[in-house]
Amino acid sequence: MDNPAALFDPPFEVITPSVHNLPMVFNSPHSGRVYPPSFLSASRLDPHSLRRSEDCFVDELFGGVVGYGAPLMRAHFPRAYLDLNREPYELDPLMFSDPLPDYVNTRSVRAAGGLGTIARIVSEAAEIYGRPLTFQEAQSRISALYLPYHRKLSALLTATREKFGSLLMVDCHSMPSALYSGASGKSGTRPDFVLGDRYGAACSSIITDFVESFLARLGYSVVRNKPYAGGYITQAYGAPQTGTHALQIEINRALYIDEESLEKLGGFAELCRDLMALTCALADALPLMFGPQAAAAE
Repeated sequence: MDNPAALFDPPFEVITPSVHNLPMVFNSPHSGRVYPPSFLSASRLDPHSLRRSEDCFVDELFGGVVGYGAPLMRAHFPRAYLDLNREPYELDPLMFSDPLPDYVNTRSVRAAGGLGTIARIVSEAAEIYGRPLTFQEAQSRISALYLPYHRKLSALLTATREKFGSLLMVDCHSMPSALYSGASGKSGTRPDFVLGDRYGAACSSIITDFVESFLARLGYSVVRNKPYAGGYITQAYGAPQTGTHALQIEINRALYIDEESLEKLGGFAELCRDLMALTCALADALPLMFGPQAAAAE
């Protein structure tokens, strides 16, 4: 069995600014696009089909934040291989040839839908694997990739909070433009942005209001918490009462890529500029929105 960490060089990275002068951390857990041969050979799907679960180029969309003084953390392994935005052991027992330990969350709605820590499907229903996995295969990915990633992210957030008193983590994602309605077969289109703050539990509503208003002024359609209120990362790290605000941003892929070819569109550069404008506006506004706690740390 492969050592998962050895398949990626490196599995993840933190791109750090020369001076960390913004009270922000950006995280891109689903933009990894390295597909090891052993994973491809175990899959029923071709590489292009596997990429449909990928947040294509989201790390590049937000890459400019480093030049403004905020770190960007990103995974190189793909979401189809291991999903960092789930609990560490959120697994579908039907995927495995052996019984799962009692500590595994086998009742998760996400895992039952095929989108657990080790995903069963991509897109709406395309099965990834041609055979059942062993729990040891899942355990090796979690131990070698998932746990080190989250340790690093946690340390980065702690260091940022200690430096500034409070911080905003932006969890960066993308979403398909099509909105499916399950068994009804009805479909529609998603807005340009969905902001997820766990209904205010992970991020101050003042910050979410600011981001929503800023994007709307740029002409984008923006909704909050539906259908994405924020995943495990937002839930696990967002604690406004301790000065750590976490906001998930979902970007409609049709804004910047062709969803069939997965190639960048002409709107990619404009979207990058708008996201950097948002970053600059937040940099100016956050100290006031954080309040006395942040001011005392400066």
